[in-house]
Amino acid sequence: MNSLCTCSLWRNPCRNMLPQWAACVVLISPQVKYFRGMLMSLFQFTARRLASRAYCGLKASSKKHKFCVEMARRSSNMADFREVFAKAKHIVIITGAGVSAESGVPTFRGAGGFWRKWQAQELATPEAFARNPSRVWEFYHYRREVMLSKHPNPAHIAIAECEKRLSKQGRSVVVITQNIDELHRKAGTKHLLEIHGSLFKTRCTNCGNVAANYKSPICPALAGKGAPDPETEDAVIPVEELPQCEEDGCNGLLRPHVVWFGETLDPDILTEVEKELDICDLCLVVGTSSVVYPAAMFAPQVSARGVPVAEFNMEATPATDRFRFHFSGPCGTTLPPALARHETEIIS
Repeated sequence: MNSLCTCSLWRNPCRNMLPQWAACVVLISPQVKYFRGMLMSLFQFTARRLASRAYCGLKASSKKHKFCVEMARRSSNMADFREVFAKAKHIVIITGAGVSAESGVPTFRGAGGFWRKWQAQELATPEAFARNPSRVWEFYHYRREVMLSKHPNPAHIAIAECEKRLSKQGRSVVVITQNIDELHRKAGTKHLLEIHGSLFKTRCTNCGNVAANYKSPICPALAGKGAPDPETEDAVIPVEELPQCEEDGCNGLLRPHVVWFGETLDPDILTEVEKELDICDLCLVVGTSSVVYPAAMFAPQVSARGVPVAEFNMEATPATDRFRFHFSGPCGTTLPPALARHETEIIS
């Protein structure tokens, strides 16, 4: 019954949304309570963009319905995409784990997605941090150290170079990423919305201060800790030796400034995302499975109002049929030629 409830919400997020919302919260708690935050973020976003704007075909006029059917006939014609790209003035690029995976970043998904004997969803929760902050900090210290050795791949670079080039033409590129690794920032992307936070920011559990933090290690007690091997024993670091707030007179325990399971997305960032989705005239979905909400709803909502959406992914996703274009393969291979300078661009 639980799975039926959540599935009905995902497939029809705006049909009788409030009753389904209430039912889902009741039914899935307490067994999978870390989904509450995801549901809250989903509701937070969709509540402002009701039925006709959520997906193609919901209470749509016959004209809109006809358009949505046409949009389902996706194309892999790069020349056609390039013509659309050449005319776009405000481009939104939504990126997911697939982009970072090509830089060798662990995704902690699937059968091999373990750190020691835990999966990410067992560690990336407020409850896990409250129970064992030492273990959670070991996990994030490991991820931070790994990321210090990783570099942007051709997909990251193509996006950053495209943004820089188009800005000189009075055109804009905005990146909305689910990734917390800062590889887009490292590649040079300027207009970046990190909806899930960053590995290299901390938030004080006492005063709430958020700060960038690139220390390696983030505190002396974590030096040499965090090995991912299943046989590794927990370090059991005392709380007072874990990362501490450096604001005057605080010394509160720091936590990673990332969105954990069971937490809602920052409403200010969601407002910015909504604004960008409302004004874009081209949307790219790059390296995302389109199953993590509310981000999975962004591109379908853009498509529903008639804006071309192009998906770049290793394989088709549940949202593929809603988009005009789909390009299969590694993002580092398919994206650079898609975003390269078009022959009609005027270089100043």
